[in-house]
Amino acid sequence: GMDWLVAARIANVAAGVVVGKSGTSPIELAELRAALLELEDGPNKELTRLNSKIYSLERLKAAVDAWRRLGKKIIFTNGCFDLLHLGHVQLIQEAAAQGDKLVVALNSDNSVKRLKGPSRPIQPQKARAIVMAALEGVDAVILFDEETPLKIIEALTPDVLVKGGDYDVQSVVGAQHVMSHGGRVHLANFVQGFSTTKIVSELSYTS
Repeated sequence: GMDWLVAARIANVAAGVVVGKSGTSPIELAELRAALLELEDGPNKELTRLNSKIYSLERLKAAVDAWRRLGKKIIFTNGCFDLLHLGHVQLIQEAAAQGDKLVVALNSDNSVKRLKGPSRPIQPQKARAIVMAALEGVDAVILFDEETPLKIIEALTPDVLVKGGDYDVQSVVGAQHVMSHGGRVHLANFVQGFSTTKIVSELSYTS
């Protein structure tokens, strides 16, 4: 029922997805939906153009749906990830080992300021998102403006929710939602002595 211009546009997008696969593979409807959403990603369009791993919520929901159709297990973690350090890297590596596709939710600049104070973040959200998307093991990055990522967790319902070992299961945002849908919470090993706050404090002292 579509006119030929719209049909040709959709066919072209579908072809672009298919040629990116190895061998001869059909395209899933969810994959096509995700690709079309990528073209209309609103405020995230610039970030998506810089790194295709950076998603809007609608596009990420479509991608997660496509991954699940392929039998992939979805892992989720979140944080400010302001000045990337050893503790962050080990958290990401341990999280990625819990399944097949790792989604990392980043607090936006406004969200970080509300949590950490007016002097934070050190790095703006654009830089933090691009750095996080560049890490091996990270499959998707999404920004959120709220104080917690509960909205995203409820929208995606990951199979595994990962937080640092300085938390307990009861205090992990979204834990009840994930577990009520058959998922689990994994508390990663906590690396003592590494934090953005400590790095900033040490830099201020030496200067």
